[in-house]
Amino acid sequence: MTLSHVLPLLLLIASNLFMTLAWYGHLAYPNRPLMLVIVASWLIAFIEYTLAVPANRIGHRVYSAAELKTIQEVVSLTIFLGFSALWLKEPVTLNHVVGFAFILLGAGIVFRGPF
Repeated sequence: MTLSHVLPLLLLIASNLFMTLAWYGHLAYPNRPLMLVIVASWLIAFIEYTLAVPANRIGHRVYSAAELKTIQEVVSLTIFLGFSALWLKEPVTLNHVVGFAFILLGAGIVFRGPF
């Protein structure tokens, strides 16, 4: 694997950490004013975009758009699973694990499927 293959993955991981925080981090603070969490989320999402856009631009040199989207979804769900358990203190259920496993199966088909 070359840097062109790895750098987009690292950028997508970093961007998804910020995306998850922007979209779901405020759920741990339900009593904060909505306008405050909207503005805070937008500021965090700006960082996410500054990482995601180059990830896709660089990644499109070696991955198709469908492959990049698949990578982003798998990374997003993986980060969300940990975030949900650690930050929001929500249990990871068997349904979550099985559902995400099916999504991973779908990702495998995108990259190495039989079709």
